[in-house]
Amino acid sequence: MTHLENSYTNLPEYFYSREKADVPPQPEWIRGNDELATQLGFDLDWLYSPKGLALFSGQEIPEGIKPVALAYAGHQFGGWVPQLGDGRALLLGEAKTEEGERFDIQLKGSGRTAFSRGGDGKAPLGPVLREYVVSEAMAAMGVPTTRALVAVATGEPVYREEQLPGAVITRVAASHLRIGTFQFAIARGGTDGARALADYAIERHDSDLAEEPDRYLIFLERVLERQADLIAQWMSLGFVHGVMNTDNMTISGETIDYGPCAFIDDFRPDAVFSSIDREGRYAWDHQPDIGMWNLSRLAETLLPMIDEEESKSIVLAKAVLEKYPERFRSVFYSRMKAKLGLGGEEKLAEKLVDNTLELLAAESVDFTRFFRSLTQFASGSNSGAELEGEFANPEIAREWMTAWRTISAGAPDLEAMKLANPVVIPRNHRIEEAIQAAVKNGDLSPFHQLVDRVTKPFSESAGKTDFEAPPKPEEIVTSTFCGT
Repeated sequence: MTHLENSYTNLPEYFYSREKADVPPQPEWIRGNDELATQLGFDLDWLYSPKGLALFSGQEIPEGIKPVALAYAGHQFGGWVPQLGDGRALLLGEAKTEEGERFDIQLKGSGRTAFSRGGDGKAPLGPVLREYVVSEAMAAMGVPTTRALVAVATGEPVYREEQLPGAVITRVAASHLRIGTFQFAIARGGTDGARALADYAIERHDSDLAEEPDRYLIFLERVLERQADLIAQWMSLGFVHGVMNTDNMTISGETIDYGPCAFIDDFRPDAVFSSIDREGRYAWDHQPDIGMWNLSRLAETLLPMIDEEESKSIVLAKAVLEKYPERFRSVFYSRMKAKLGLGGEEKLAEKLVDNTLELLAAESVDFTRFFRSLTQFASGSNSGAELEGEFANPEIAREWMTAWRTISAGAPDLEAMKLANPVVIPRNHRIEEAIQAAVKNGDLSPFHQLVDRVTKPFSESAGKTDFEAPPKPEEIVTSTFCGT
């Protein structure tokens, strides 16, 4: 087995709680990620051995591994919660690659911890399958994300509104440090706690800043850039995270927490899927503003380190935060122009992006299929009839295509389009279909087929074409749910 270190325990003890996993009665393999395991240095023979199953189910933790649950706080839907933490997750430690990169290895669904707040710390099978599918699809599309290493069934029931089969997923991340971790640090340990965490985070993610006098301010800017870039990438794919609380926004700029997330089918800028987001706080088009709000909360925790004089610290932090709108705007338009194959005159291209989104919303056009049909049209593999067919009014489609031809000068960047427009995404109804087959009938084949397909998102030929199709009216998923 690859040796696991745990640098997190070098922080003050209030940042974590040493815990033990619950012992599942009859663990069984669901799926392993061979490519990721190899990258992390795990021997595949060991991984799929009884010892590997015992570790990744929580049944038996080898000597030398001392799991911890991480403490953090957060604003949840805008409301301050001073004590959160890993209520159903255990950090086993960090795998170190040959290149020297560290990756957290975490069990999720392994039982109650000091932070469970009355919960059982377990995970039903459905949320485990959802996280595996969507996180691996995101990785395949090039989106920074936590990864799924292993999923196992525990052989015991989990009780929610009904009895459900239990499971554990092993999650891999560059780290599990969140904005909420910094909020916890300043609230629990004051300036000393926040400084200790910031120094650790810089060493982990921005080690080149270690000797910089202004390292905390530059660190804030680095996190800002990573978050702006991430949210722009989400939106260019029609992705709605669904629960952008400060405890779900990472310092590394990775997507984390795939509970109520969803991809938009028929485009709506105000799309909301999370069953608990009743006010639309985390709608598709609100995500940039929420990113700014969350980064402002991070900046507050760093003020004592940025400068000893509070008023000066506020001015410096504010100057960094003011860079966010333009950073997001630049990356978002760059990605959207790539989807349209546009270069050339900036203002005209950006205006066409805006007009395109307005048109897709007005005509209720499927977001992914529109851009893929456009890519096929640009490549000459269809006549344009397929693209027109996405619209209720073909005449409107033809008018749009005339404008697109004009701005692209008849020579769109086809390679950029192919890399920006996936053929297939993990559509909500297909995820639900896979979950129901597994939960109700014990049939994991739809799950495996879905993973195999969505991890080849830009391939025209791989897999079944029905994974590319939008939902029929009776298949539309309007609400998604938190995995707890």
